[in-house]
Amino acid sequence: MMDRETKIKIAYRAALVSGIFCGVVALLLLLNFWHMKQNEPLESAAMEALIKRVEQEPNNEELKREIRNFDLLARKAYFTSRWQVRTGTWLLLLGGVVLALSLKVYTDLRARIEQPGEVTEELLRARANAQYWLLLGGGLILGLALVASFVSNDYLDDYREQAVTETPAAGEEGVEMIRVFPSGAAASDTGTAVEGSVAGDAAGANGPAAGVEEGNAGIPAGTESAAAAGTSSRTAVEDGAVAASPAYYGKEAFKQNQATFRGFFGQGVTFHSNIPVSWNGSTGENVKWKVAFSKPGFNSPVFWGDRLFISGADQTARVVACYNRHTGQLLWERKADNIPGSPSSMPRVSDDTGLAAPTLAVDGHRVYAIFATGDVIAFDLGGNRVWARNLGVPDNHYGHSSSLQVWKNFLVIQYDTNARGRLLALNTATGQTIWDVTRPVHISWASPVLIETDTRIQVVTTSDPYVMGNDLETGRELWKVEAMMGEVGPSVAFDEGLVFANNEYARLVAVEPKPDPAFVWENDEYLSEAASPVAQGGLLYLATSYGVLVCYDAKTGEKVWEKEFGDGFYSSPMIADGKVYITDMDGVTHILKADRTGTLIAESPLGEDAYAVPAFADGTIYLRGVNHLYCIGE
Repeated sequence: MMDRETKIKIAYRAALVSGIFCGVVALLLLLNFWHMKQNEPLESAAMEALIKRVEQEPNNEELKREIRNFDLLARKAYFTSRWQVRTGTWLLLLGGVVLALSLKVYTDLRARIEQPGEVTEELLRARANAQYWLLLGGGLILGLALVASFVSNDYLDDYREQAVTETPAAGEEGVEMIRVFPSGAAASDTGTAVEGSVAGDAAGANGPAAGVEEGNAGIPAGTESAAAAGTSSRTAVEDGAVAASPAYYGKEAFKQNQATFRGFFGQGVTFHSNIPVSWNGSTGENVKWKVAFSKPGFNSPVFWGDRLFISGADQTARVVACYNRHTGQLLWERKADNIPGSPSSMPRVSDDTGLAAPTLAVDGHRVYAIFATGDVIAFDLGGNRVWARNLGVPDNHYGHSSSLQVWKNFLVIQYDTNARGRLLALNTATGQTIWDVTRPVHISWASPVLIETDTRIQVVTTSDPYVMGNDLETGRELWKVEAMMGEVGPSVAFDEGLVFANNEYARLVAVEPKPDPAFVWENDEYLSEAASPVAQGGLLYLATSYGVLVCYDAKTGEKVWEKEFGDGFYSSPMIADGKVYITDMDGVTHILKADRTGTLIAESPLGEDAYAVPAFADGTIYLRGVNHLYCIGE
């Protein structure tokens, strides 16, 4: 058993080492803070100069590539700094605890004064050894801390554009069609399959006829119209190639469910009520269920009836998973494999995009998914594979992230890559191309949004340099306005006849979706990097990656209020039950009144980082963190 003097020596050395450690970590945190203040990675003077140059030279592709590379480095520097601060804080806390405990033990043991011992040569030698090891240990810790803080990776080499470029889709030969027959049914004389309903299809609030609008049964008129003018090329579907489909669900059914990214038409507004405002994922407060998923992904949950869907992917497999949304039970999980044209190896993607970033779409009959490989796949709600095809591996230096949009028999895909700008619609029953538009835009990570005007439903997209509207039925370009630049991530908002678009390093604009539109107003004070804006009731809400949520008057562009939070936003704000819900990157959902006061109602933590948009049902929220899927309900 150790004697008292040995314990004192150990406590003394522990206090000394932990004190040195805390000092080194604190110094590094201060140096990091000073360095970030001197060189803001997201607000660089060099970047501003490059942007001004590209405004003067809009056709300089080499300059745009330089901006993308510089921006990539800035983002990596920003997230590396965030990691250093968080890690340093925990290390400082740990060192402080060890220091406090060792000092407590040391002072307690030294409290009793004894007769001083004789100072011998052996004691002097022991003190010299102790000082030597303390200096050596402290120097080693300091050296390791400095090396860890200042060693950096060449992220440009890791994320340069791939040698594998986008491969054009090989026509309809790339479509795999699996025909599904209901029990007791047979193929028609022409060999055309009749698509059967799935047991439990859209179970819950919506039966097979719920929400079906008059005149919507069957294939809508006009889908076999002539090819659109200009650069739009439309692939006609051969007679008999389209499987007969049950009647389409109408708008009310889509509003009762959350079928796509950001809900109905992708506009960010939900129509449910009694939405919870208080929960804690760590303690289990108001958590009905929580499940871990098998593959990572950044897409948001969608649901139809009692079935909730997400996708995930890694280097080994790409999957679509279906859960019972009331219990969290996994109903089925299916792989997206054996697809003609799919690459044998996964494309390189960044960690914050991954291979399964796009949100799925569901229409009451089938669920649709797309992955960074360019694979698009459809399952019926029972998990039976219906069709699959590959659109060509996207030439994308972060990874494909544009989510799917669906309405009637149109599955809309924004496929703007480094190779070309492309917008297309596939037939939901067969996967065959209805129309495919090549357009004069650059790469985009935004998602298509549907808006309804007096005359038609439009597909509205944002890419560099245009905000653009296309006719859903034909793909024909209806209008465009030059307003975007840089790497476009946010989708548009729409309310009361105005489209709102913004992007970091560009501007925030309001336009009327009509031919030859002009800006109703524009602003460049706050711009979002990834989060899409949302508008309702004459107010526009916008969230930034540096933690500001701002509200504008939608008609005039006048700023109504701004709120600053501790962490940034990649998830988009949603309006539900008269409130704005916005989840930051730490997984905390900030809930405010959706009015001109912006009163903060609650801040509810998930207990893990989160980047996805919530899905809402009456009395329930579905939230996806980086590791788990949560059902929140009071």
